[in-house]
Amino acid sequence: MDEELEKLRKKKLQELQQQAALQENLEEQEEQKKQYDEQKKAILRSILTTEARERLGRIKIARPEIVESIENQLIMLAQSGQLKSKITDQELLILLQKIIPKKRDIKIKRR
Repeated sequence: MDEELEKLRKKKLQELQQQAALQENLEEQEEQKKQYDEQKKAILRSILTTEARERLGRIKIARPEIVESIENQLIMLAQSGQLKSKITDQELLILLQKIIPKKRDIKIKRR
């Protein structure tokens, strides 16, 4: 009886340790994601004008997957030194028009 109780205690202790390690790992990943997001925001602040950041924020609400790829491309350009000045709203708009697929206009003619 005592052996079984001791085995159960050890098993329960091991399970709790595994859960604690898993929780710690999740918290660590969350912290790394926060740091990455903060670095990303800082870089975008330095390479985009206020109007361009606002436009990107509005588009992020509607199409977050597209904005994510645009942000990554802009950061890569900035880190490689290909950007000479801040990207204005007009330049961002041109970039977005190239990236975002154009919608087809469907016209129905009735006879």
